[in-house]
Amino acid sequence: MNNIVAIIVTFNRKELLGEAIEALCSQTIQSFDIMVVDNASTDGTKEYISSYVNNGTIQYFNTGKNIGGAGGFHFGMKKALMENYDYIWLMDDDTIPDKDCLENLMKAKEILHNQFSFLSSYVYWIDHSPCVMNFQRAFEYGWIQNQSQLKEGIIPIKTGTFVSAFINTQTVKKVGLPIKEFFIWSDDTEYTYRLSQVQPAYFIARSQVLHKMNTNASADIVSCDKERIDRYSIAVRNRFYIAKKYGIRSLITFHSQFIKNLIRVIKKADNAKMKRCLSLMKGYGKGLFFHPQIEKDI
Repeated sequence: MNNIVAIIVTFNRKELLGEAIEALCSQTIQSFDIMVVDNASTDGTKEYISSYVNNGTIQYFNTGKNIGGAGGFHFGMKKALMENYDYIWLMDDDTIPDKDCLENLMKAKEILHNQFSFLSSYVYWIDHSPCVMNFQRAFEYGWIQNQSQLKEGIIPIKTGTFVSAFINTQTVKKVGLPIKEFFIWSDDTEYTYRLSQVQPAYFIARSQVLHKMNTNASADIVSCDKERIDRYSIAVRNRFYIAKKYGIRSLITFHSQFIKNLIRVIKKADNAKMKRCLSLMKGYGKGLFFHPQIEKDI
């Protein structure tokens, strides 16, 4: 059995999923398995990728209901750990890795002598500009002392996203799984920060993926479509949880941003101002009592 598994979480985007699978099948390194976690898609996803399932190219699992990206990655990683993989490569169904994406991750792994929690790829949009939804967060202070690593495009970071995150399962066994109750938003940054506190993490500039989003813009409560407004309550709830977890400075920052967003909605939103404000307030209320447990007994 291969010691690497690529996990794709999908929901009702079968064409993009097909592209992602094809990109994985075209990697210059092929010594890895592919797992698709389907959040109970209703668009014929399983039938669309049936040839990959039938010929053994991928492992396919249906979660039975839509448990969000957070739940899907939790589900897939738990299965990967049960099957004793050493490395887990996470991505969304609209992530299209360059052909040498994994090869460059593996080169970095060797340069780092396997001393890392996760590696994070450079993510670009369809016009080849950096994807603003997938920036990594570096450390605010300190020097990059290892110039040989910098020359190879290997830069220390403290958070990343699940759009091409290559994770060392030895660290997963120490920190547990992603918080499935997050459903969407901030599950990846919360989790990658948890990983980087145990073992260093790195941005790998030469490992690159296309994130095939509709627009290259950050999610914004002020300008989002009306049908997406309610989802922002989840974002506020999750960020409140993270702020509570990391102390007074984080709480101050969270509350400052929360108030700024309320003011921005009132001043700048073109429509549904009340609904947008209520979504933020609802998320705040939920966040007061949101205490999900991290699953570590794997």
